[in-house]
Amino acid sequence: MAPALQQENAPTSSAPAFRIDQQLHQILYKPEVRTTLEALPEPAVLPEPPYPIHPDPQPMSKSEYQKLNAIRTWKTWGAPYFKSRWYNKDLRPIIPYLFTEWKCNLDCHYCWSYNNKVKGMTEDTAKRSIDWLHSIGSRVLALMGGEPLLRPKFIHKIVHYSAKKDIFVYLPTNGRLMKHDVIDRLGDAGIATVNLAVDSVKDRKSLPKALDPIRPYFEYLVKRQHHYGYTVMFNINICRNNMDDVKELTEIAHDHGIATDYHINESPMMEQDHFKHLDENVTYLTPDDWSKVDDLLDYLDAKRHNEGYKMVNQSKHMQDMKQLMRGEVPPWKCRAGQNSLIIRTDGTLAPCFPMYSATHDWGTVENPKFDHAQLDEMKQECSKHCLSTCNYILAYCYDTKRVLKWTLKQAMHGFKGSSDTIQ
Repeated sequence: MAPALQQENAPTSSAPAFRIDQQLHQILYKPEVRTTLEALPEPAVLPEPPYPIHPDPQPMSKSEYQKLNAIRTWKTWGAPYFKSRWYNKDLRPIIPYLFTEWKCNLDCHYCWSYNNKVKGMTEDTAKRSIDWLHSIGSRVLALMGGEPLLRPKFIHKIVHYSAKKDIFVYLPTNGRLMKHDVIDRLGDAGIATVNLAVDSVKDRKSLPKALDPIRPYFEYLVKRQHHYGYTVMFNINICRNNMDDVKELTEIAHDHGIATDYHINESPMMEQDHFKHLDENVTYLTPDDWSKVDDLLDYLDAKRHNEGYKMVNQSKHMQDMKQLMRGEVPPWKCRAGQNSLIIRTDGTLAPCFPMYSATHDWGTVENPKFDHAQLDEMKQECSKHCLSTCNYILAYCYDTKRVLKWTLKQAMHGFKGSSDTIQ
């Protein structure tokens, strides 16, 4: 029997309904009426994107590609970051997440973050969200789900409209729907980064986000990045039954010259009534797995430092992951609700992913209601159970000396692609 199948049939584990303090859970799930996004007399619509804008794109040279991404990174990440330090009392989302879908075409057994009964986002909500974010200084937009590419024409419109506003559009996807025509349309429209979520090499029941079923799409995606200027990375979730796959996927990414991003598999922080794999789950890490994960994280970090593998996570983040699975997250200053936020499919706001299902009222697009005192009190508890990669990096970067030191390091390399993430 193949090792992957042996792991698939390994003993299962169950998880509590939620991991945060019960008192906080009750506060966040009070039966209150959330503010709704007020309808316009005439719903907004996204313009129809022309295609192709670039009828015969030619591959860029390495220096042209690096220059394009260096300029784009400064305009969409760098300048907004420094402005947010100046306007530190204002809501300045460096990383806003637009949940165009809460549906998915796959059923990863660890994943609670989809519900196929939830209606997808409308064009009116999408356009108003983009316009509002742009008005408050945001120049990055992560398109989230579920699976965003369930509606590729909708995503094409969003990418085109956002890119015309000089917004860095970041697309996480499981890749199953990323056909060649979809890749070309999104590349032509100005997509900046594709974050390809893969947890396994071969397709498995518990881990269907696999590389083999999408390998032709993946090869084409990587091939076309120098034609359109976008970047590609792997997003990998470390589970009980995929540790060998994590190593193999890391090597595949390195061979293709793309970066990797890692997460530790977690059970839901908040209660999720629709989640059907809470019990008897083969993907959940157990105490017996902790030392194996420790070794895997050390192995990956050594690949970065000794062999130059491109990785998004800081070394400290990888070390802190070890504590996360033990339920002992070191203190960190989460910026959710200040410099990051999520926009649900209905246009309501929340500070972060785990709070998607909370009933607490944080307002809507155009009418945010984030309160620093409420957020600070909440984070005293919830940050003990969370190590969100993007929010962690954001918190880590809210140290001007650290950012300037990293920027000088990049300048010494002529801004020819990042020599490493901010350490």
